[in-house]
Amino acid sequence: MSDNRRAFLDMLAWSEGTSTIPDSDNGYNVLVGATPSHPLLFDSYADHPRVYNPDLDSTAAGRYQLLAKYFDAYKELLKLPDFSPASQDAIALQQIRERRALVDVDAGDVKLAILKCSTIWASLPGAPYGQRQNQLSDLCAEYLKAGGATSPNS
Repeated sequence: MSDNRRAFLDMLAWSEGTSTIPDSDNGYNVLVGATPSHPLLFDSYADHPRVYNPDLDSTAAGRYQLLAKYFDAYKELLKLPDFSPASQDAIALQQIRERRALVDVDAGDVKLAILKCSTIWASLPGAPYGQRQNQLSDLCAEYLKAGGATSPNS
């Protein structure tokens, strides 16, 4: 995987708050609603954990907080064997591709890629979900910290 793609995925995990959960597997085994003081983790990557959080009305799980219903579709589309870190990364990259933002990630136009992906991840600026959103400047800083390169336009 290219440095820009890895950095973008790391930035997404930071934005979603999963990679900062203590004792997690870099966010890959985090359930929705987890906080650093209250980690909620799952034990098996055999399948999406399908744990419903009624307080948040969500089944989101994993490093990129994927809903169970979307995992089933992507598992079939991408012929994935499980919900492992490799499968979660493949799904996130597919989602970025579907927003026509993968070319922007590859080119280092991280700001445009973030904006294009805001309808997928609630923590990105401009997301329509009414949840906490991170500032574009903070996201860009995390992307650079993770080893991503930017284009002159970004």
